[in-house]
Amino acid sequence: MSAPSPVGSSAPAPALLRLPRSSRSRALALVGAILLALIFLFGGDGWVSILDFTMVAAIAALGLNVLSGYAGQISLGIAFFMGIGAYTAAWLGGSPPQLPGDPAGRGLSFVFWLPASGIVAAIIGALIGPTALRLKGFYLGIVTLALVFIGQYLFINLRVITGGQEGRFNFPAPTIGDFSFASPDPIFGVQLTTNQCFFLLLLPLLALVAVFIANIARSRPGRAWQAVRDNETAAAIMGINLFQAKIGAFVLSSFLAGIAGALYASLSGIATPGTWSLLLSIQFIAAILIGGVASVWGSILGAAFVFAIPTALNTFSLLPQNASSTGISSGDLSAIFYGLLIIVFLLFEPAGIIGLARRIRTANQRIEARREGGGTATATTTAVASSEREPQLDVERMDLTRRADAPQ
Repeated sequence: MSAPSPVGSSAPAPALLRLPRSSRSRALALVGAILLALIFLFGGDGWVSILDFTMVAAIAALGLNVLSGYAGQISLGIAFFMGIGAYTAAWLGGSPPQLPGDPAGRGLSFVFWLPASGIVAAIIGALIGPTALRLKGFYLGIVTLALVFIGQYLFINLRVITGGQEGRFNFPAPTIGDFSFASPDPIFGVQLTTNQCFFLLLLPLLALVAVFIANIARSRPGRAWQAVRDNETAAAIMGINLFQAKIGAFVLSSFLAGIAGALYASLSGIATPGTWSLLLSIQFIAAILIGGVASVWGSILGAAFVFAIPTALNTFSLLPQNASSTGISSGDLSAIFYGLLIIVFLLFEPAGIIGLARRIRTANQRIEARREGGGTATATTTAVASSEREPQLDVERMDLTRRADAPQ
């Protein structure tokens, strides 16, 4: 007797935390791992740098998806919290001032300034959250939008910490003991570049954050967030503390944004007020919409789509260039191409890349069911239909009705 199909099983495991059961999914995962290894080893410093910035963006996108995707709270303030994290890391980890007017620095280790950047951003989020979360929808978006402009004023005028309009250039690089990621020593006789060392740091950090978000999404707080997102009145009737659920999502989102901001500034080596602008917040909104809201993989794929593709097009001149003064430059073509892709996704696949993948998976299951024929095909088709009717089996698509009826 053949093993039961993963679709037809009575308790399918979340795909984010366990290895996929189908050989096809395992093959895709293996191909992805091999591709990353090949880029790391042979892709050159340019491609590795793009991967590094994309992984940092993915951490921030995961934080925004906690608040906007899982908890359903619109936020345009992620750039503000990233800036808070970056300047906290610069103040704690930067070098002490050498000349009058230099920004302050404490010279602390990476193991202190990285978590501190997230903690300070989370504390500020906890202070702002009770006021901001009294509102919802469009009004909450306006309040978080105001945070970006308030942040711009603070980042420009707090020169002792931020360096003012010019920013900070002595941004601390991660160090572990005597090993510095900015000027790495050979590892087992192999000399790695700075970007390769950052890759080895960022990849496990991203994996840790992704696994954490995937686990918390199917825990009691995660289910509370999704209940609040689906219907606040029904969530309150079910006994969920709306304020506690919202503020928890806001604080966790702020913490991850602060971590991402510190890593972004450390990777680029500079932090200026213009970096943490409204445009950055809009890019992250686009990332979670294109990748898929309330989805860990959607956050990662969306960050790759929004941040990696335009950078690759500009860095490697993958689109034709026009050097004339009246023609369209390569950068303009990249922006146009990038904008058109976003429009296509939002019009034809609102569920994002993850929604498209689910649609393809369902279509393949139905095709395989028809090929089998007879009773087996009927049973498989019924299982596919049942899986579509029971979103509580998929943590990221759990609806309120199913959650209320689900056994405790």
